Amino acid sequence: MRVVGENVQVDVYPLEKAIRMAKDQNLDLVEISPKADPPVCKIIDYSKFKYEQKKKQKEIKAKSQKTVIKEIRFGPNTDDHDFEFKLKHAMKFLGEGAKVKAFVHFVGRTIVFKERGEILLLKFAQALEEYGKVEQFPKLEGKRMFLIMSPKVKKT
Repeated sequence: MRVVGENVQVDVYPLEKAIRMAKDQNLDLVEISPKADPPVCKIIDYSKFKYEQKKKQKEIKAKSQKTVIKEIRFGPNTDDHDFEFKLKHAMKFLGEGAKVKAFVHFVGRTIVFKERGEILLLKFAQALEEYGKVEQFPKLEGKRMFLIMSPKVKKT
């Protein structure tokens, strides 16, 4: 097997000699590329190697962007003032980079006003078109009609 590492002359060695070389340096022999011909092993401190891998994974996870979904609830008979108030909140949420999930909740017999709910959500989407784009158009599930909007990507 081919042995690489610090303080090691890169060359092909038999397995027993490679293990002995690693033990002489108080390090571990780790197989890096088993499919290579001959297989490649590296003489390193395995616990330090695992620690650094874990650290890299943590860093990647920290850099990844977490999506926040803010919910805004309407009724089918929502008044203009309430609509404007909730619209301002949605603008703020989209400006901060969060997704907005607007829904009309139909309570009791208000389910007969499905078209009012859909019109309300489409009006909401139209008012926010410069702040975000519609990810999912109004869809009725049970007693709720959903609309999902995501923020527009800002050009830098």
